[in-house]
Amino acid sequence: MNGRDLVRRVRWVGSVRGLRAVRSAWRRRSADAAALPARGPERARVPGALTGAEPGPGGGVVRFARSELRIRVAVGGAVFWSWDGAEPSPSYALAGAAPAPDERAVLEPGKDGGWQVVSERLTVVVSRTGAVELRTPGGVLLRRELPPRWWEPVGGGPVRWVQRSEVPADARFFGLGGRAGGPRLRDGVYGLWNTDPGGRFGPGDDPLYLTMPVQVVVSDAGTHLAFHDNSWAGRVALREGEEGAGSGHDRPGTCEVRMEGGPLRCWVVTGTPARVLRGWTALTGPPVAPPSWALGPQHARWGFGSAEEVRRVVSGYRERGLPLSVLHLDIDHYDGHRVFTVDPERFPGLPALAKELRADGVRLVSIVDPAVKAEPGGAVFEAGRAVGARGAYVRDARGRVVVGEVWPGACVYPDFTDPFVRDWWGSLYEERLAQGFSGVWHDMNEPVSFAAFGDPSLPRSARHVLEGAGGDHREAHNVYALAMARAGYEGLLRWRPEERPFLFSRSGWAGMQRYGGTWSGDVSTGWPGLRASLSLVVGLGLCGVPYSGPDVGGFDGFPSPELYLRWFQLGAYLPLFRTHAAIDAGRREPWEFGPEVLEHARAALVERERLHPYFVSLSQVARLTGAPYVRPVWWGAPGDRALRECEDAFLLGDALLVAPVLEPGVRRRAVRLPRGRWYDTATGRAYEGPGQVLLDAPLSGVPVLARAGAVIPVRGADGGPELEVWAPAPGRTGGGVVVRDPGDGWAEAEVERYATRWEGDRVVVRRRDGGGGEGAVGCPVRVRGVPDAS
Repeated sequence: MNGRDLVRRVRWVGSVRGLRAVRSAWRRRSADAAALPARGPERARVPGALTGAEPGPGGGVVRFARSELRIRVAVGGAVFWSWDGAEPSPSYALAGAAPAPDERAVLEPGKDGGWQVVSERLTVVVSRTGAVELRTPGGVLLRRELPPRWWEPVGGGPVRWVQRSEVPADARFFGLGGRAGGPRLRDGVYGLWNTDPGGRFGPGDDPLYLTMPVQVVVSDAGTHLAFHDNSWAGRVALREGEEGAGSGHDRPGTCEVRMEGGPLRCWVVTGTPARVLRGWTALTGPPVAPPSWALGPQHARWGFGSAEEVRRVVSGYRERGLPLSVLHLDIDHYDGHRVFTVDPERFPGLPALAKELRADGVRLVSIVDPAVKAEPGGAVFEAGRAVGARGAYVRDARGRVVVGEVWPGACVYPDFTDPFVRDWWGSLYEERLAQGFSGVWHDMNEPVSFAAFGDPSLPRSARHVLEGAGGDHREAHNVYALAMARAGYEGLLRWRPEERPFLFSRSGWAGMQRYGGTWSGDVSTGWPGLRASLSLVVGLGLCGVPYSGPDVGGFDGFPSPELYLRWFQLGAYLPLFRTHAAIDAGRREPWEFGPEVLEHARAALVERERLHPYFVSLSQVARLTGAPYVRPVWWGAPGDRALRECEDAFLLGDALLVAPVLEPGVRRRAVRLPRGRWYDTATGRAYEGPGQVLLDAPLSGVPVLARAGAVIPVRGADGGPELEVWAPAPGRTGGGVVVRDPGDGWAEAEVERYATRWEGDRVVVRRRDGGGGEGAVGCPVRVRGVPDAS
């Protein structure tokens, strides 16, 4: 905490809101002390000795003296295993019912008295003591799950457990949701409890808003994703392995998952990175593709203050010839911070303003917080009290409505784990659409209750419906935002069924891509915050959430012109490209940082608009295959150890490699290349990978390289569709997938496949049909990477 933070904190605690937050924190602590007594004596338990097995569809049940292990290989290759009889459903993560078992997989006796299940892509080996090994068809070890351990309170209560695992010595860990210190997750302990870090965060802060028990492990043996389907509070301890030198032994990497309660169950998906993400989204649902306009430049600020200021900012973009697609209104447009209201004095005639901006090509997006002001007579508050027999709001263990402290003051919280509450909440989005908004962003939905000390969330003893099963906040907390996203998405869909809803959320859980995307939250202004921005987007993409981006410029402070520009240049190549800042952190319009920054920012905006068709294509590819827009550089070559260590560059789809500048004063930087030929898009010069090259990184732009043979859909000089083709290496071919914009409705997108090759001294491009034939392209083609190409 620096001096400015300390002064701000002291002032806040001494304010009226700060004093109420102190009182709220004490109420939460008192409620938990009364409803969640100390665990007391516990009995430890391990599976014990193997006693028998019962084959079943796709696997079977292996019985031990004190527990049983269920194994099921699903159609598609995913493997499910669980202890103590836990089934795949119910689950907030899965999209519908669990996949059917693969009838070809059979539980059979294995070596040394154990059992095994042999499937097409994986062999599951169970030892006599309860260890579970996951091996490739060739017998190479991917992961070893040691026998788990449980602790059962003698007096009753939730059973906590630990599952320890080993992975190959060369393995690297990724994922676990939004982590600022990645994307490679080094040795450490990572919390599983969605948390508002309190105003800003950097690489050293953990946990953050969006945690998931989803880990992606990459090693020479292969890539796999392991998902422990449990929403309770927990933690994951990781330690990378070490290969023995000379005749020394390898030390395996280790993973330890600890949960405070809930089922011990796990899904594992293996294969290439592309196959892993395809299998993962088959389980949890395909990412919803954002509307085309949501892939353009976006601008936000906490503190526009008035409709006239909104007009001034939009006019500033237009007068300077800068593209802008979306403008976001933060909580200051509400009447007294009350959700689903509008301040009539500062934003009179909001629907007319939205119509005016939309005619100029700019959509309005509204913030929506879950907290409802506890205000007798308030329209939303009273409507929530009338939902069902007990009302819509979360209650404590004694049946009283839980009251927390958020921006409007004393607030109550809808229980989104109740289907009736989701239906009611979704009905409220009609008001947002009537005000002229085209989409929403969910904030403060971890959920947050301001706290002067301790955890800024609801009491862990608070009660939730949990789809009828019932439970407390320890189980519901991490899925609260996911359920809110579902309510919002279904509400928007109900009122505008002809349009794809646009929604992104600060918090969430596994499967949230079914409803929308996310953003960084309050990333700190500074070079470490810039680096954390890239980490978050890459890590979330590997967890199945492809649409995300940071607050360009950082949320809380005043970026230098250089820092702002480098952040802007990074953001231009990320799915969600949005500037945003706190109310006391200055402006984020490009012209506020001087004429040089303005011109370079203009170039980044122009390039983003030129690549808009490529982003549309990537969004549709993500929907169809689960492949994220932003991918680690090892995506196509996970066996390349040097690429697994690279954290300062990324692939944008299959065609582009982007190397942002993440440190001050850098004008040249090293770039690690995957195998193949790569062209510097600024100079056209070709480089051969694998290897490392040194490229110019002037203030005017960051290094971007195109893969030889790539086909990239872009906007031509006349604004129409064009294919940018980079010449294949001599003697080689190339190609690419293009999905044109199907509009913002539900029309099925057509997938176009193109092949590139040399014919004599020229590069030709042909569209391939489903039968293997070739046809005409149907739009202008521009070939690059060939001298004098036109």
